[in-house]
Amino acid sequence: MISEPGLEAAEIRRAALRLFADRGYRATTMADVGAAVGVRGPSLYRHVRSKQDLLVAVMVETMEALLDAQRAAAGAGGGPVLRLRRMVEAHVRYHAGHRDQAFVGNREIGNLEQPARDRILAMRAAYERTLRGVIEEGRDAGVFAVEHPRLASYSILDMGIGVAAWFRPDGPHSVEQVAYTYADQAIRMLAPAPPDR
Repeated sequence: MISEPGLEAAEIRRAALRLFADRGYRATTMADVGAAVGVRGPSLYRHVRSKQDLLVAVMVETMEALLDAQRAAAGAGGGPVLRLRRMVEAHVRYHAGHRDQAFVGNREIGNLEQPARDRILAMRAAYERTLRGVIEEGRDAGVFAVEHPRLASYSILDMGIGVAAWFRPDGPHSVEQVAYTYADQAIRMLAPAPPDR
């Protein structure tokens, strides 16, 4: 993909990500991306094939990072409550620390062309399915009381994605505080109601 020394593929992807997050995919031109990395628009085509390729690379990289973090959290062992806690914490940490990726990943899915769109949708489905599997396991073990595990997983994922909209590193809460609090809320949301006194 890269043909000139000094210009890295990762640098071009980072510039494209910033622009897609700030302006949107459709409003960003290859000339904009080139200017951001100090290359004239037409010259950028020696490094990348198209703006679409940049969007695909950004979104695949995002989903791979999320899936890797989720696998590590789920694979650390323990019962469904502990694994759910770790998965929610990982989900929130990512979205708190990767605001641009969260915005682009959720806003620009409709601008992906086939077959890349189906690839990203399949990755997103696998991510949700893993979370749902732990919720179902907890329900079957009697530690979660949930009628619709898929809706519960959507709710938890949306909570974490929303962190990207408001979290600031210089704000009143650390990433860890937010991750722990959201994990607590997710578990309380799924826990059986206490018996009437």
